[in-house]
Amino acid sequence: MGKQEYTLSIFSENHIGILNQITIILTRRQINIESITASESAVKGVHLLTLVVKTTPDMVRKVSKQIEKLVDVLKVFVHTTDEIIYQEIALYKVTTNGLMSGNVIDHVVRTHHARIIEVSPEYIVLEKTGHKTEISELLNHLEPYGVLQFSRSGRVAITRQVRELNSYLKEMDEANRFNTDENEE
Repeated sequence: MGKQEYTLSIFSENHIGILNQITIILTRRQINIESITASESAVKGVHLLTLVVKTTPDMVRKVSKQIEKLVDVLKVFVHTTDEIIYQEIALYKVTTNGLMSGNVIDHVVRTHHARIIEVSPEYIVLEKTGHKTEISELLNHLEPYGVLQFSRSGRVAITRQVRELNSYLKEMDEANRFNTDENEE
């Protein structure tokens, strides 16, 4: 079976070295990280690492199970692109002279749904939120006007399904309480 894009949502405690441990697992399997973001999650004290990888269904299952065995990892969810809602953000720093000629800036902002963040005599900073293809499209459009800098974030994603980490943690907590009650008897 061919390679496909997967988004791994890795919920973990925020301890030093967790990203390194995850990277080692992926490197051993020769899986490249296409995109990565890290942030707090909706659950207090739990952090979320969102990784985008391209691999086979069998390999993503193996890798996610291996990652889940790491001490600091609470749960790993694997999603295909159609199972999530996601965005990326990009910043473009473009020469002011290039964008101010004619009606270019207005056209760019309206056509690509971009936002002006800062204007100076030397440069204009634009922001674009969207999928990778939309962000690349705007970059290609801006290149003739003098792109000075370009930066794109990793994928930020949430699932379309309702049940997620909160439900999983509650189930674990209830199972632990049940096991504790049994042991006390």
